[in-house]
Amino acid sequence: MERSSGSMFARSQVSMSTVNHSALATNKIGEYAELGAVTRDMVKTDEPEFLRVLEGRAKENEGKLKFVDISKAEKEVEVKELKTLSEAIEGVKEKFPGLIHMRVPVCNSAAPLEADFDIMCQTLVGASINTPVIINDQVGLSRATTASVVACLFKDFQINASFEGLVETVPGVNLDLLKMDRYTMDPAKDPLFRGEFEVVKTLV
Repeated sequence: MERSSGSMFARSQVSMSTVNHSALATNKIGEYAELGAVTRDMVKTDEPEFLRVLEGRAKENEGKLKFVDISKAEKEVEVKELKTLSEAIEGVKEKFPGLIHMRVPVCNSAAPLEADFDIMCQTLVGASINTPVIINDQVGLSRATTASVVACLFKDFQINASFEGLVETVPGVNLDLLKMDRYTMDPAKDPLFRGEFEVVKTLV
């Protein structure tokens, strides 16, 4: 894996076993949160302090931490090991040399800043056309979707550029030979091609 873009975490993260937790007011769990001018460097700087706070709370509570899940239910877990997200990613990099992790703090359910799109694109620049891109956010809704669209558009540009490069470097190439996709859409066979989606029809 040469290059990977992703992890759109908005707040400091600490991994507890296989569970990620973030610092957020209990009455704001799963709700819209306005971040303001937050940068990845600011989030990374806050991680060690968040880790120290959790370590202190676990020590005061006999090695256990209380938290609120996405359903706003209070729970308690026994702490085996605490790691910041940055530390967890460094461990992954040891298994996958060449992995590049880029954190983009994007507000949930709000339009990303122009700088956020620049970061995503700059992270993908230089990646080969077949490089996998892994995208992750805490909830897996709007931010992951936005990043997926950006990655797909970037890959589409890469494919088109590679095709044009092939045409330009091969003298006398027959373009018809390169057009291997001769599929003709038949709307009568597939309702999806007609824009008829069962889930939408059910809702209507």
